[in-house]
Amino acid sequence: MVDWVLRHGDHGGRPFAVVDKRLARIYVFDGQGRLTGETAALLGQTWGDHTVPGVGERAQTGSVRPDERTTPAGRFDSMPGRNLKGEAVIWVDHASAFAIHRLRPDAAQRARQIRLATASPDDNRASLGCVIVSVRFYEDIIEPTLGRSRSVVYVLPETGPLRLPLRDESAV
Repeated sequence: MVDWVLRHGDHGGRPFAVVDKRLARIYVFDGQGRLTGETAALLGQTWGDHTVPGVGERAQTGSVRPDERTTPAGRFDSMPGRNLKGEAVIWVDHASAFAIHRLRPDAAQRARQIRLATASPDDNRASLGCVIVSVRFYEDIIEPTLGRSRSVVYVLPETGPLRLPLRDESAV
């Protein structure tokens, strides 16, 4: 994927990330294509490569059904921003409330830390659809690389083959 991005200049010289859902990992690159970091990531609880219509509105009210908790595949023009609580995030697709963000301090934090620390990707299905990384990785890698300007996020499919160019037709 990275080779294709660089050969075709698809990222337009912007920083970019590749999310491999099958391995539950995120790889972050600067605008020249140099790897700045990689780590395990938590992904949507439900397998699937699509965005469920209206999930963005339901995410704001906390009413996302289990079958809607997918991390969509595709190519996304992303940008740094803030969520409703004022926390820094990388908006991958704002309309569907799909973001990359740090592990939040809440009741699930300890269990999610344990999931991120295991070697297996099988237990990394723990989000409503966002890509969640450790606080340290977010602060040391995500924020300085993707959090200062627009970037591109490529999310690899898990239920079908990779087709290039990778585009999410449902993204707004």
